[in-house]
Amino acid sequence: MSGLVAPGSDAAGLSQADWLDRYGAVMMNTFGTPSRVFVRGEGTQLWDADGRQYTDFLAGLAVNALGHAHPAVLAAITAQLSTLGHVSNFFATPAQVALAERLVGFATENAPGTQARVFFTNSGTEANECAFKVTRLTGRTRIVAMEGSFHGRTLGAVAITANPKYREPFEPLPGDIVFTPYGDADALAAAVDETTAAVVLEPIQGENGVVDPGDEFLRAARRIATANGALLWIDEVQTGMGRCGGWTASAASGVTADLVTFAKGLGNGFPIGACVATGEASGLLQPGHHGSTYAGNPVAAAAGLAVIGVIERDGLLRRASELGDALASRIAALGNPRVQAVRGRGLLRGIVLADESAPAVVKALLDSGWVANAPRPHVIRVAPPLIVSPDEIERFVAALDAALAATSDAS
Repeated sequence: MSGLVAPGSDAAGLSQADWLDRYGAVMMNTFGTPSRVFVRGEGTQLWDADGRQYTDFLAGLAVNALGHAHPAVLAAITAQLSTLGHVSNFFATPAQVALAERLVGFATENAPGTQARVFFTNSGTEANECAFKVTRLTGRTRIVAMEGSFHGRTLGAVAITANPKYREPFEPLPGDIVFTPYGDADALAAAVDETTAAVVLEPIQGENGVVDPGDEFLRAARRIATANGALLWIDEVQTGMGRCGGWTASAASGVTADLVTFAKGLGNGFPIGACVATGEASGLLQPGHHGSTYAGNPVAAAAGLAVIGVIERDGLLRRASELGDALASRIAALGNPRVQAVRGRGLLRGIVLADESAPAVVKALLDSGWVANAPRPHVIRVAPPLIVSPDEIERFVAALDAALAATSDAS
């Protein structure tokens, strides 16, 4: 089955150059020219249209938690689609309810029994849009967001994203947003008051170069939000679902947020996201306030349940922590003066360089068969599938060492 092509796609026999020509003729120029055209994936491996093989250390930007074409996810999707694929949200399905129950448990891990409710979406951006609307129902409008943040590309999500490159072309954006330095509890306390609807943050900023503010900052954010009657909204889209060694990265802080957003690894590539509201926030959305045609469909929910089941069955939470620590230790052991630090948690890691050569190093890695990316000019991000092997960790470190040597002129 791994070599099959969708009927009508005529992919067989076409080169990468052929596909890129066709891509440029019909696709909007939002992503620039792709560096590769991938046609197949299995486990941690990818193959491009010219037959070259790669090891995926990015997992579709932390999406393919179980790698490509995982048999449990394929079986769950196939079984559900052959039984019931879509009925709209006028109706409920067992898979939808069962997945919501699991997500409630993840969001309230530090406060079992807390009332919580779920709104399903098709992406992380949509999950954050839902959370944004919940904050408006508090009767307040002011949101305190973090410098360096990224929450998606729709208007509401961009409004709470700090990067001017994403914001300025679409201003005026939904207000009233204030940005405060990430990790600075004193600055956060000064920015939040009785007019604040919510404080929104990521437990680790992936797009900002995998920046971890530490658990104490999350605890301070919880205290500050509570003291001012504001909601604490934690975006776990990239960090959740085992990526950082727990169902949420924020659980280690002991904090329970009022709003938690999930996506990416939840569906292993099948589009799904979720906004979980806890405590009093769980009752704010009422009929007519929000909706989505496809969200929470039984096929997506079945994929999510399969992902959770495999993570539990195979002990992938602990594995992510152990292998992530091993990866960081092995990179540090290279002793390369261009590597200043390896930050992050679990299998979400940022390799911080002493120069701005990260894009060149990422290209060298790709040319040698390894997929990573450079969210910042001085940071290489790696987020391999949670099923990555110790041997693949070792081979990646060797490939990184070679890529650093090959790009010494770019430093």
